[in-house]
Amino acid sequence: MKHLEENFKLAKKQDRKGQKALYEMFSAKMLAIANSYVNNIHDAEDIVINSFFTCFSKIEECREWRSFPFWLRKIVVNNSINFIRKNKNILYSDIDVNTIEYTDENWGEEIEEVNISEIFSKMPDGYRLIFNLYVFEEKKHHEIAEILNISEGTSKSQLSKSKKWITDFLKQKKDEKQYVK
Repeated sequence: MKHLEENFKLAKKQDRKGQKALYEMFSAKMLAIANSYVNNIHDAEDIVINSFFTCFSKIEECREWRSFPFWLRKIVVNNSINFIRKNKNILYSDIDVNTIEYTDENWGEEIEEVNISEIFSKMPDGYRLIFNLYVFEEKKHHEIAEILNISEGTSKSQLSKSKKWITDFLKQKKDEKQYVK
């Protein structure tokens, strides 16, 4: 943490060594976050580079070195969402959440080995975006609806669908594993 504080202070003075050190500290994690949204490593790399550019050009807005990682993450997530808005046409279906046959109680049962990157690479874009915002960014449905310009009901149904999709995907993987034995 001491290095973070020192490098943050240097970066605030537009010191290139401090900026480089912060980049090296956080670029891999930010790349994983961006890739979990856009599902394309090349696009994720561009998002991370642009995010660090934004970060260093607006670093005065981040007052405390302890909050820097969270502030940077927010920039990466926002840039990822903006990228998706510009480059992908995601259609969300408005269905009543009550019509989906699914319960949270059985979600995640019997999970042995989970390859998160495989799940996110195959998950439909709309599901992945809502799931990331709700689970990893801890956004509420009304916040997601506002960010994505969709209804709150759509956010809820997409989250429910994404959980069902993950459950079905894991069941399929389990069945494939049993079939191979």
